[in-house]
Amino acid sequence: MASATVPLLDDDTIPFGEEDEMRDPSIAGQKYTHPYVTFFHLFFRGASIVIYMFCGWFSDSFITSFVFVVLFLSADFWTVKNISGRLLVGLRWWNYVDDDGKSHWVFESKNVSHALYQLLNDMINVTQSPSYQSRVNKHEQRIFWLGLILCPLFWGLFFLMALFGLKFKWLLLVMIAIALNAANLYGYVKCNYGASKDLNSAATDFVKTQLFKNAVDMMTKPNAAPPTNVRPTGVV
Repeated sequence: MASATVPLLDDDTIPFGEEDEMRDPSIAGQKYTHPYVTFFHLFFRGASIVIYMFCGWFSDSFITSFVFVVLFLSADFWTVKNISGRLLVGLRWWNYVDDDGKSHWVFESKNVSHALYQLLNDMINVTQSPSYQSRVNKHEQRIFWLGLILCPLFWGLFFLMALFGLKFKWLLLVMIAIALNAANLYGYVKCNYGASKDLNSAATDFVKTQLFKNAVDMMTKPNAAPPTNVRPTGVV
């Protein structure tokens, strides 16, 4: 009996870090270079919160509300993990299993930049090498991190309300939302500060950066000019 093998399709996925090369140069100067990605980054997680808050107005069925909220949470998790994080801030985290069955977590950042160079460039206009310049849209970056941080805070509030209200079936739904939101938040914080650092070392680096910035401000701050209208204190 003859058998035939079907050749695998060519992988046309854009390699990580080369999204900017594939972008249309005509939209480089716009305020939002990825408007649809930015919209759906907020839409799915915002919709899940709105449905959770007002689902009782439209349906008394817990199962229906549970299914719709979980669907939007799942769409949000997939979108943030695979699309918006990569395009809006140049970060990606993923997992693979090697031949020995060992799981590996990978946290990547395509923007190779040194905090010291960026800090000096912001304060005393030191020119950076082009290889260190970030091409991430600042408006989209701000929206990405605000959405990533604020939504888990809302779910944390819902968790306390369900816990003290003894609404245990809703508590299960809130815990699912917290788990999905926290996974993306932890993954991107890990990508942003480096896979080899924990949160304690990241906080330590932040404090060191602030101390260095204050020291440079003191050294580069122009001295106040002496007053020119000083009157003589003695009488001749």
